[in-house]
Amino acid sequence: MLLFRVRKSGTGVAICLALVTLSALLSPVHAAPAIALGYTPKYPPAFSHFNYVNPNAPKGGEIVLSGFNTFDSLNPFVLKGVAAAGLAGLVFEPLMVQSADEPYSLYGHLANDIQLAANKLSVTFRLDPRAKFSDGSPVLAEDVKISFDLLKGKEGHPMYRFYWADIKRAVVLGPRRIRFDFARVNPELHLIAAQMMVFSRHWVSGKQFSKLSKELPIGSGPYVVDHYKLGKSITYRRRPDYWARNLNTRRGMFNFDKVTYKYYRDETVQLEALKAGEFDFVLVNHSKQWARDYVGPQFDSGQIKKDLLKHSNNAGMQGFVFNTRRSLFKDRRVRRALSLAFDFAWSNKNLFYDQYVRCDSYFSNSPLAARGLPTGRELQLLNRYRSQLPKEIFTKEWRPPSTDKPGELRANLREAKQLLEEAGWRVKDGILKNEEGQPFEFSFLLAQKGFERILAPWAHNLKKLGITVRYRTVDLSLYERRMRTFDFDMMVASFSQSQSPGNELFNLWYSTSAKQEGSNNIIGISDPVVDALIKAVVYSRNRAELVAATRALDRVLLYGEYLVPNWYIDVHRVAYWDKFKYPKTSPLYYDAESWVLSSWWAKNNTSKIVNQESEQ
Repeated sequence: MLLFRVRKSGTGVAICLALVTLSALLSPVHAAPAIALGYTPKYPPAFSHFNYVNPNAPKGGEIVLSGFNTFDSLNPFVLKGVAAAGLAGLVFEPLMVQSADEPYSLYGHLANDIQLAANKLSVTFRLDPRAKFSDGSPVLAEDVKISFDLLKGKEGHPMYRFYWADIKRAVVLGPRRIRFDFARVNPELHLIAAQMMVFSRHWVSGKQFSKLSKELPIGSGPYVVDHYKLGKSITYRRRPDYWARNLNTRRGMFNFDKVTYKYYRDETVQLEALKAGEFDFVLVNHSKQWARDYVGPQFDSGQIKKDLLKHSNNAGMQGFVFNTRRSLFKDRRVRRALSLAFDFAWSNKNLFYDQYVRCDSYFSNSPLAARGLPTGRELQLLNRYRSQLPKEIFTKEWRPPSTDKPGELRANLREAKQLLEEAGWRVKDGILKNEEGQPFEFSFLLAQKGFERILAPWAHNLKKLGITVRYRTVDLSLYERRMRTFDFDMMVASFSQSQSPGNELFNLWYSTSAKQEGSNNIIGISDPVVDALIKAVVYSRNRAELVAATRALDRVLLYGEYLVPNWYIDVHRVAYWDKFKYPKTSPLYYDAESWVLSSWWAKNNTSKIVNQESEQ
């Protein structure tokens, strides 16, 4: 599985979870170099390379990307600080690698095989004897154990404790054999373990892990940190001795000799820096910028290209999130009322240049989204909790408020006024107040000033209801700190999903995560029905059960009105200097920046490209 933590405009830092083979659930399994969910992996044991790379791409050259705002840490595994971009994908590696052109398949990497116990209560990995860290030391079972113990321990980021909750311990069986013991049978747990990032024990030896922010990391990945200036830039250098450079999971990948991130705190300055050639590639998250600002002689001449890269990612959900820990937002009717005041149709036409589709599910753009009325297995599951659920779940399909037709916004505002009155709020002298005379007002926390133009029309509509909204833009470090400690009224957040959700849901919406600072349950959802449905998803015995449980969970979350749904787009908008080539075949499920770093190459490199057919 794949989970993205929240960051600017709804993309995020990837934490890859994993999937289980259906055969592994039905019978004892033998050691294998690959594993997939209910199907035979696409690539055979002796495969040469992934189809979405050019195996003969030349090595060399440099690419410079832009980072946003700042960074103050070289440790991406802890709660404290803002980690530098690129660390997780360039310096560190997992036991097994997930392919990007299958629903979910994993292939041997640091571990060259995986064996699930017959009782499904443990999994054993054998490490590749060729695997070496950047300091030349071998990757051993002891390194894996130390990585696991620190990540799941008190010093690691709290999210690891949630989605590894059922992994009891890691046991070293030999220099290159390690076993993970499970607390219970969990259909995807052995592959969650397979996706764990591994770092060298020499990096952490004798140091406090939670404060390890300036020490150069030691990983097994294709790059090392060459140099950096805190908050300004970081440069990675490709390892000439990279142990997996000829491995099938890495052939044709990580082709640049150097990768640099330059940080910018202002989007206008960032755009001008791109035009001036200060950096080479950017993923554009703002529709207005894409439509109006990415123009000029460099674009007209073709020096800078603009591309729309198609993807099949599960769009998940983005929205204006209510912090339900605040008394102001505890009433579902109040939350629905505020959602009714958002005019998406107007915003899409006048602000977004009709580039977006409205989020209508926590699994938007996916077969996992709840549609119509619940039937079959989904209905059977929801019927268990009928007395605890809104009656409308069984009689009416949830849809985000529509303003497509003339007059719909006015009708929505009338409905919102009625809901607020039912919740005890009435307008007095133009101000919405409760029975105690307290005005309805709140603050909206932002990390990007450009989002203020999106909030302004919504705030204007809320003013008609007597509600005052104040929005404040803060720097990224303060934004993340306040998000981690749940110190906000409302904010923009995105919850990206995979094609097969699982244990990461505990960190997103389970009751215990609502009280854990640093968790992704920023909404503060604490609902026994949501808890039960998350367990139903995680412990599903087959795909049909998982789909039904996910749709049921989606439906309950939607009727909880925990956010004002935003929008999504099924392409990556990218701009880049005409210095690069990329494979003819793109992945299905991918982050644009990650694909660039892993699979593109320098256009004017002097090296020969043997396979011309694989070029763009």
